[in-house]
Amino acid sequence: MTNKICDLFGIEHPIIQAGMVWVSGGRLAAAASEAGALGIIGAGSMKPNLLRQHIQKAKSLTTKPLAVNVPLLYAKSLEQIDAALEEGIRIFFTSAGSPKKLTPYLKEKGCIVVHVTSSPELAVKCESAGVDAIVAEGFEAGGHNGRDEITTLVLIPQVVDAVKIPVIAAGGIGDGRAIAAMFALGADGVQIGTRFAATQESSAHINFRNAIISAKPGDTMLSMKELVPVRLLKNKFYENVKTLEDNCAGKEALLELLGKGRARAGMLDGDMDEGELEIGQISALIRDIPTCKELVNRLTSEYTNAISKMNKII
Repeated sequence: MTNKICDLFGIEHPIIQAGMVWVSGGRLAAAASEAGALGIIGAGSMKPNLLRQHIQKAKSLTTKPLAVNVPLLYAKSLEQIDAALEEGIRIFFTSAGSPKKLTPYLKEKGCIVVHVTSSPELAVKCESAGVDAIVAEGFEAGGHNGRDEITTLVLIPQVVDAVKIPVIAAGGIGDGRAIAAMFALGADGVQIGTRFAATQESSAHINFRNAIISAKPGDTMLSMKELVPVRLLKNKFYENVKTLEDNCAGKEALLELLGKGRARAGMLDGDMDEGELEIGQISALIRDIPTCKELVNRLTSEYTNAISKMNKII
């Protein structure tokens, strides 16, 4: 599997390991890159100095390309970007904000910029802002999500038809069959989060990884649309959120319940009751915790088998 996404990033396979808060640190990013994908350090949960440490760790483990994901809704996003630039990062995935905010700044620094979006209209704005590629993320994805609830199957061809730059599909992709489906819809690459969260190199607490591989269909739900939509694995915290939402609670009540540190408590520290467990619908298909190398080899093999099967049918 080689194409213009591989050429853009200098990678072997058009597979992107998503940047995820509390989950995708330097170890996971390095392992994904070593396996031939593009590894991304998720900066959303990191102060600039901690981000530096993760970049340095990743670069000590691989000489292959690495990227950093910076959610633009956080106050320290520019500081995070400057820290990453100083550490030699030249591939940035931005999200949760306007692509106009920092794309010109990054392009002036000679960087490759990719922005995450959830609708064809926003994809057009990303292209106008000058990004090099787009991650089009469907409703199935874990973590922060689009308000329009457009599924990946519907979203990808709309975005492909709307823009001329490369499109990376995300949301509900966890095996080679899904990768083949995304390419059939016109995508140039795929971004995978949940499946990489449940790997041996993931920063996720073992309790959280075990919860992922134990998930059943319907065990995740999009919540907190009154604040920022986020897909969560159902637990006690989720049920408390649902109770507030069922009773038409406002933003203030949701913010009070959310408090601080919920995501860290669940995903990094392993509190399966009171923690915020951000994960995608594809968790219902995940049943093991492989290494990144094993996972990427499996994905490429499954992709080849899926293409072969389709060719036989046709």
